Amino acid sequence: MGRVSGRSCIVTGAARGIGRAIGEALLDEGADVCFADINGDQVRAVAEANRDRAAASGAKVTWAAVDVTRRDQVRAMIDKAVAEFGKLDVKFNNAGVNRPMNFLDVTEENWNFIMDVNGLGCLIGMQEAARQMIAQGTGGKIVNTASIASRQGFDNVAPYCASKWAVVSLTQSGARDLAKHDITVTGFAPGVVATEMWEQVDQDLMEIGAAERPGQAMDEFSAGILKGRTATPADITGTTTFLASRDSDYMTGQIVMIDGGMVLV
Repeated sequence: MGRVSGRSCIVTGAARGIGRAIGEALLDEGADVCFADINGDQVRAVAEANRDRAAASGAKVTWAAVDVTRRDQVRAMIDKAVAEFGKLDVKFNNAGVNRPMNFLDVTEENWNFIMDVNGLGCLIGMQEAARQMIAQGTGGKIVNTASIASRQGFDNVAPYCASKWAVVSLTQSGARDLAKHDITVTGFAPGVVATEMWEQVDQDLMEIGAAERPGQAMDEFSAGILKGRTATPADITGTTTFLASRDSDYMTGQIVMIDGGMVLV
């Protein structure tokens, strides 16, 4: 029996990268999983590609198109998962965006775009998941995706750093408020992970003159990793499955660093 057998989970930002890997690892451990993303066509394809994986562990899989900044869409996503799985046990607020911009060039539009998705989207996701869990009366787990950028500021991604600091604060606030409902709130903070998002960040940094060649940004960020290499999504999922499992029932309000030793706190 898997570590999360019988648990119903939603993962946002699950059409690719870390989110997809989180969902697939949960399926392997027996959880029912709703893959959710703003890109409906792509996330539907991910869910369909995982039908056999789900069947192999006796789990169910579904998908939802969602803009995490829209409360009505988040509520509809949760309703769909509950209709198909019967309940909601674990909600991963993983959807996130970045749009590098040199510090003095950061605009209100850049700030609002990043803070809306990464900050407000996390808050709405936490609130609506908690309301469902409270109505069920069975407790639950909320897991938020932070970042090494939640622990220190970087000059070319200031709004992203601020948004991930917000995720840490929301995790702590939610943990304090929801403990009385037997809902735990935790998070994890990846470092440099070889995903499509990092490839886009690398390109964006070249466009704003912060990097001169492809791969430079990743190389420079990775130079301080004690483990000596960048992470893959598979390096993250052992921890995320733990946070979704009963093994972490006594943990709340904490952010787990999964960065290979980039930032020591």
